[in-house]
Amino acid sequence: MKRELLQLREALLDINGILNRPQPDAELIEMAGVDLDRALFPLLMRVDRRGPLGIGELAELCGRDYTTVSRQVAKLESLGLVGRQVNAQDARIKEAVLTEQGRTMTRALDGAREKLWMSVLAGWDKADVTDLSRLLRKLADSGLEFVKTERARQAPEA
Repeated sequence: MKRELLQLREALLDINGILNRPQPDAELIEMAGVDLDRALFPLLMRVDRRGPLGIGELAELCGRDYTTVSRQVAKLESLGLVGRQVNAQDARIKEAVLTEQGRTMTRALDGAREKLWMSVLAGWDKADVTDLSRLLRKLADSGLEFVKTERARQAPEA
């Protein structure tokens, strides 16, 4: 299994490198016909997929620091793409929530993303795409659970 884990790591590093290049996001934004700063794109998409989200949780999901994400969410709010609401369980937490204008934009981006992925996966069998999707979701869920568990384990006791 050691060899497979090394191959998995190399593949994930390659994919991460591809996804973190500025060109794919810029191309996606252009294809969708939307006007959005590339730095705001991942935040908007995460609020769409997982929102409402507190700034701290959003920062962690994006791998950015709290103050940067707070400023970027303020920018998304000024563009009318997200709103803010108080968390139902903890009034100290302000959450970003997608607006209808934001939803319209993320749907346009989803359509453009689908076209890009269709071209990337054009030579693949449908069963391979289904298996890849299922296994990547399983890997992502396991990783998210690991991070959650580690964060809880390392948190100072109250």
